[in-house]
Amino acid sequence: MSQDRLIKLVTKGDEKGVGKGHTYYTFKNKKKVERKIELKKYNPIARKHTVYKEAKK
Repeated sequence: MSQDRLIKLVTKGDEKGVGKGHTYYTFKNKKKVERKIELKKYNPIARKHTVYKEAKK
Protein backbone atom coordinates (compact mmCIF):
# COMPACT_ATOMS: atom_id res chain seq x y z
CA MET A 1 0.00 0.00 0.00
CA SER A 2 1.17 3.48 -0.81
CA GLN A 3 1.59 5.24 2.53
CA ASP A 4 1.08 8.80 1.24
CA ARG A 5 -2.63 8.29 0.39
CA LEU A 6 -3.44 5.97 3.28
CA ILE A 7 -5.93 7.23 5.89
CA LYS A 8 -7.03 5.82 9.22
CA LEU A 9 -10.72 5.42 10.09
CA VAL A 10 -11.59 5.15 13.82
CA THR A 11 -14.96 4.46 15.44
CA LYS A 12 -16.44 5.88 18.62
CA GLY A 13 -18.41 2.65 19.05
CA ASP A 14 -22.14 2.11 19.18
CA GLU A 15 -24.65 3.88 21.44
CA LYS A 16 -23.19 2.23 24.55
CA GLY A 17 -19.56 2.69 23.49
CA VAL A 18 -19.00 -0.97 22.62
CA GLY A 19 -16.26 -1.40 20.01
CA LYS A 20 -14.69 2.00 20.63
CA GLY A 21 -11.29 2.49 19.01
CA HIS A 22 -11.55 -0.17 16.29
CA THR A 23 -9.73 0.99 13.13
CA TYR A 24 -9.80 0.46 9.39
CA TYR A 25 -7.18 1.70 6.91
CA THR A 26 -8.22 2.81 3.43
CA PHE A 27 -7.45 5.26 0.63
CA LYS A 28 -8.99 8.65 -0.13
CA ASN A 29 -8.98 10.50 -3.44
CA LYS A 30 -7.40 13.75 -2.26
CA LYS A 31 -8.06 15.51 -5.59
CA LYS A 32 -11.85 15.17 -5.23
CA VAL A 33 -12.44 14.91 -1.47
CA GLU A 34 -11.11 17.81 0.60
CA ARG A 35 -13.01 17.20 3.84
CA LYS A 36 -12.67 14.50 6.46
CA ILE A 37 -14.75 11.49 5.53
CA GLU A 38 -17.27 9.51 7.58
CA LEU A 39 -18.28 6.00 6.55
CA LYS A 40 -20.57 3.38 8.04
CA LYS A 41 -18.62 0.14 8.24
CA TYR A 42 -19.00 -3.15 10.09
CA ASN A 43 -17.53 -3.20 13.60
CA PRO A 44 -16.69 -6.82 14.51
CA ILE A 45 -16.37 -6.02 18.23
CA ALA A 46 -19.86 -4.48 18.48
CA ARG A 47 -21.16 -6.87 15.76
CA LYS A 48 -23.03 -4.10 13.93
CA HIS A 49 -22.44 -1.22 11.52
CA THR A 50 -21.07 1.93 13.18
CA VAL A 51 -19.80 5.30 11.96
CA TYR A 52 -16.07 5.53 11.28
CA LYS A 53 -14.41 8.96 11.05
CA GLU A 54 -11.06 9.90 9.57
CA ALA A 55 -8.31 10.41 12.16
CA LYS A 56 -4.62 11.24 12.19
CA LYS A 57 -2.25 8.37 11.43
